[in-house]
Amino acid sequence: MPKHVLMSELEIITDGGRRRRWTAAEKLRILEETLDDQASISMFALGNGMAPKLLYCLRRLTFEG
Repeated sequence: MPKHVLMSELEIITDGGRRRRWTAAEKLRILEETLDDQASISMFALGNGMAPKLLYCLRRLTFEG
């Protein structure tokens, strides 16, 4: 039979997890870095602590106007 363990402490994390906010200047800098034809967008995203999907979305919104 499995042993049950009663936990006496509970930690609640309220800092929002990994969510991060970028200023417009930071977003523009990251987007400019990705304009190089040989650049890997995923590598730039991960290098800046951003999900690749978010960077692809920012690029699409920027180029569409």
